[in-house]
Amino acid sequence: MTTNVEFHFDFGSPNAYLAHLLVQELTQKKAVNFDYVPVLLGGIFKTTGNTSPFLANQKIKNKFAYMQAELRRFLTRYQLADKFKLNPHFPVNTLMIMRGAIAAQSLGEQVFEKYVNTMFDGMWRQGLKMDDAQVLIEVLSAADLPADEIMTLCQSDEIKQKLAANTQYSVDKGSFGAPSFYIGDELFFGKETVAEIAERLS
Repeated sequence: MTTNVEFHFDFGSPNAYLAHLLVQELTQKKAVNFDYVPVLLGGIFKTTGNTSPFLANQKIKNKFAYMQAELRRFLTRYQLADKFKLNPHFPVNTLMIMRGAIAAQSLGEQVFEKYVNTMFDGMWRQGLKMDDAQVLIEVLSAADLPADEIMTLCQSDEIKQKLAANTQYSVDKGSFGAPSFYIGDELFFGKETVAEIAERLS
């Protein structure tokens, strides 16, 4: 029996990217389907009164250094060091690329999957300025994704409303950040909980 897990994500979250890499590996080992739900992390933060831990913890003595150490341990533990680097443009406004995720989703599963991989790669492997429209178009084109169609769809009211609805749905379900996973109504928050989800599926 296949277990369905919702994965609420925003490309602007490095932890969502790292969780995405673990999710891809997990789906090859377990009878699980991850339903990717694009959300706007800034909208979730605003609604819940939260803020980016990378920004908030820079002001707390010793905590940011610990976060960096924890990240290095995580990358080493899961052998991901060669697949991740901090984006020099962080924080990046992800409104456009998250609308793009909704647009890609409307074009079919294969387009959506390729779009997700391409955007995460651009953000957290290549370190590109993904809130620059020209950069986005170039990245989409290089990946043989329908750049013009996606960019046009991003401007439609339907796509804008769907992203807003997803974001509100995520908050209503219990999210306060990303990555957020749900098995039914049970929340698993953070990249570390992918291992906990794997244990649950055993």
